[in-house]
Amino acid sequence: MNLSGIIGYPVTPFSHDNKSVDLNKLGKVIDVLLKAKVDAIAALGSAGEAAYLSESEWKQVAEYTVKYVDGRIPVVIGVAQLTTEQAVNYAKYAYEIGADVIMLSPFSYYKLNEQEIYSHYESVSNSTPLPIMIYNNPSTCGVDMSPEFMLKMVDGIENATMIKESTGDIQRMHKIYKLSKGKVPFLNGCNHMALEALNAGASGWCTAAPCLIGDQPKQLFDAVKKGESEKAKTLFYKQYEFLEFIVSSGLAAAVKSGLALQGNEVGGPRKPLLPLNESAKNRLKGMLAELV
Repeated sequence: MNLSGIIGYPVTPFSHDNKSVDLNKLGKVIDVLLKAKVDAIAALGSAGEAAYLSESEWKQVAEYTVKYVDGRIPVVIGVAQLTTEQAVNYAKYAYEIGADVIMLSPFSYYKLNEQEIYSHYESVSNSTPLPIMIYNNPSTCGVDMSPEFMLKMVDGIENATMIKESTGDIQRMHKIYKLSKGKVPFLNGCNHMALEALNAGASGWCTAAPCLIGDQPKQLFDAVKKGESEKAKTLFYKQYEFLEFIVSSGLAAAVKSGLALQGNEVGGPRKPLLPLNESAKNRLKGMLAELV
């Protein structure tokens, strides 16, 4: 399975004391994404605060998401563990509960070399038949993989089938497209360069934006794919300030604040992350008033 279109990222709602996951509210967030016409749902990425969840919480969110979506669209489960053993265990669990794709990040404390990264991905691939999305996001994972190296993994590792590129460097997407002759699907993980990425051949856009602005990202994707360049440009620049804001303010904090402003309270982010301050909330409120 290779993904295309808008891959929506739900936040993970917490209880009022932030000590547990609120699965009922997670269902409401998933409903918002489904209403926004996303083409797949990717739980437990950075927007879902996966790094701040215990193993039991991670499993609760993964299982609930798969069951709640119930085959309506594909479900991607993010795996970003420090050790290969942990990553393998999480990947096996994703397969057991019926996920469709694993989004695998080489999360690291020590700087990993390419041999170590390759071995990590290969071990996960050997543990489950699920397709693997190679996720390059050095700002959160501490590991930066070149287009050449990621394509080497796609070529040599059986289940590594697609790439999510989140560095914000459009040249990397051009390289992936050129070096693979357009045959390896890649997805954009950088919100504020969505238009450039889609025009560069990205098969999809991974974003939490539909949590707050409905199907506007989907409209942009469709306009690009239909060759409606002026419409696509208009749609993108309408969203641009908002897309940049939610990234620079922290995805979890921004999206959760936005949902609360829209009457969908899902709790705040988990410390050390902090909610948006009043100034940022007011700015977000103004942007949403213009967009929704």
